[in-house]
Amino acid sequence: MKKFKFCVQYTQLLIRIDKYLTQYIKDISRNQIQYAIKSGNILVNNKRIKNNYIVKPCDCIEGKINPYIEFQIEYNNLHGENIPINIIYEDEDLAVINKPAGMVVHPGIKNLTSTLINGIIYHFKQNINLYRCGLIHRLDKDTSGLLVIAKNESSQRSLSKQFFHKTVTRKYIALVWGNLKYKQGTISGFIGKDPKNRIKMKLFNKFAMGRQYSITHYKVIERFKYLTSIICRLETGKTHQIRTHFKFVGHPIFNDKIYGGNKIPIPTSNQDIAFFKSCLNILNRQALHSFYLSFVHPTNKKLCSFTCHIPNEWNLLLKQCRYQI
Repeated sequence: MKKFKFCVQYTQLLIRIDKYLTQYIKDISRNQIQYAIKSGNILVNNKRIKNNYIVKPCDCIEGKINPYIEFQIEYNNLHGENIPINIIYEDEDLAVINKPAGMVVHPGIKNLTSTLINGIIYHFKQNINLYRCGLIHRLDKDTSGLLVIAKNESSQRSLSKQFFHKTVTRKYIALVWGNLKYKQGTISGFIGKDPKNRIKMKLFNKFAMGRQYSITHYKVIERFKYLTSIICRLETGKTHQIRTHFKFVGHPIFNDKIYGGNKIPIPTSNQDIAFFKSCLNILNRQALHSFYLSFVHPTNKKLCSFTCHIPNEWNLLLKQCRYQI
């Protein structure tokens, strides 16, 4: 259990308590906080409160939250759907899935059906009380690649703990605009919501409420004309982390529509513009693929490592780029 007790600064602006605590307690989700509040494990001024409680200056907040496993709150009414799932490994404790681009991982207001979770419910026939049907981590809708799913509570607890302590290794292949100056490097900073666009994240140099420290290591594997293919290793796993980091350094992910990668940023000839427009049509989503995942197996304690190739359309794009050099 993660325990805490502190008093709110007298300069604090009014804010919901679940939002406030996600900003001040590291590696705890809003769902975990809401469950703790609902369970009576968070008190304000020695009194139980509701999720919509508004934090006020000088409030005394204390509580305890389980950081290793979350609980089902919003998925109680979901139903399984017969959606094809590419399972590359499965045993009694877990499954490793190669998620295609375009598939939403978990339900939201705009995506209540046809998500990976709906497919997991159908395929594994799991008890819906297992939080998010065993989902341990996420990929963006238009990012493809590897995800691990827990099939029982002990596996979920073990895998969640490994992600919490950052002992899981995750590597991505990405294609970015421009010619990266260095063959390898590290990008870091504080990720938070972009104040000008709430669906985007932004990298900041300084900490502030709502921002989380993030680190991405990268290595160049191939250079093309105006494009660079790289491998990224996440040291932290924040929302849109790789996409935000490379936008910040002026090399947005190829065809990332949210972060400007769907525009041709380099002045080129008409012939080059036509070529890159055709490339954008070949890979009609952000060029980001989770190709490597390793963790310690929850039961046998052996190191498990998995890889998956980039999709066929990505290979076709790379062949076009090599031909153009």
